[in-house]
Amino acid sequence: MSRPIVGAILFVLFGAVIALPASAAPKAGDGIIEAGENETDELARAAQNPVASMISLPFQNNTNFNFGPQEKTQNILNIQPVWPFELNENWNVITRTIVPVISQPASTPAQDREFGLGDTIFTAFFSPKDSGEWIWGVGPALLLPTSTDDRLGAGEWGAGPSAVVLTMRGPWVVGSLFSNVWSFTGDEQVNLFSWQYFVNYNLDDGWYLTSAPVITANWEANSDNRWTVPFGGGVGKIFKIGKQPMNVSAAAYYNVEKPDFGADWQARLQVQFLFPK
Repeated sequence: MSRPIVGAILFVLFGAVIALPASAAPKAGDGIIEAGENETDELARAAQNPVASMISLPFQNNTNFNFGPQEKTQNILNIQPVWPFELNENWNVITRTIVPVISQPASTPAQDREFGLGDTIFTAFFSPKDSGEWIWGVGPALLLPTSTDDRLGAGEWGAGPSAVVLTMRGPWVVGSLFSNVWSFTGDEQVNLFSWQYFVNYNLDDGWYLTSAPVITANWEANSDNRWTVPFGGGVGKIFKIGKQPMNVSAAAYYNVEKPDFGADWQARLQVQFLFPK
C-alpha cells in the first residue's frame, strides 16, 4: 500500500515543480542580507533552505498521538543546530545536528514513562555557492549512539548518504531531503530511510504556508510495518524579538500509512533563532 502512496507523492511533487514558472526563480535564500533585499523575504527563503549559509538554532517539538500499544502520547523535542562553513570560494559545508529529547510512553501497563535522549543524527552537506535555479547538496549522515535508554534508541553507530535538492520560484520554495543510515556496530541492526519533502508558499509580512512531513521506512521491519507516511501542513511567520530574527511555525500531520503501533497523527511546533550574515 505504501509504495503507491509514496509514488503518488513523488509524481505530484515533481509535476508541481515543473509547473512553476522558471522565470520567477530569484537568486536569494542564501542567508546573506544584501543591500536592496527585503530582509523579511530573504529570511523566510533562507529559513526554508536547508543549505543556506546561515547559522540557525531550531527547536522542533513533535507530539505524536495514540502512539504505542497503550495508545498514549509520545513527545519528541528535536534540537537542531545548523552551522555552515565556507570550504573555498566555490563551496560551502552546511552541518546539521538533530538531538532528540524524548518522552516515551509505557508499552505495557506495568511500565513507567521514559524520558531522555534518543540517538543523534549528524549530516554535512557539501553545496556549491552558485548552482543556478536548482540548489543542491550531498554528504554523509552519521548516527551517534547518544540514547540514554534502550526504549529511546538503538544505541548504535551508523552512517550513510544524504542529499538535498530544492528550487525557489517566485513565492514558492520546494524541495526534498533524503538519507539512509545503516548501523555498523552492535547487535541491533539499523537500516532507516528518511525523506522530507517541503513545499512552502510565502505570503506578505513574513507569513507563509508550509508542508514538510518526514516519510520514513524501517527496512529491518516486515513489509506491513515498514513505512510511516504523514500528510498535512501548517502556517509560519518570520518576525523579530528586539533585534533577534525568529521563525515560528505550527503544523499538523495525519499518518496515512504507519506501523501497527505507530502514532495516528502529529502536532508540530517549531521555534527557530536565525543568525543571518
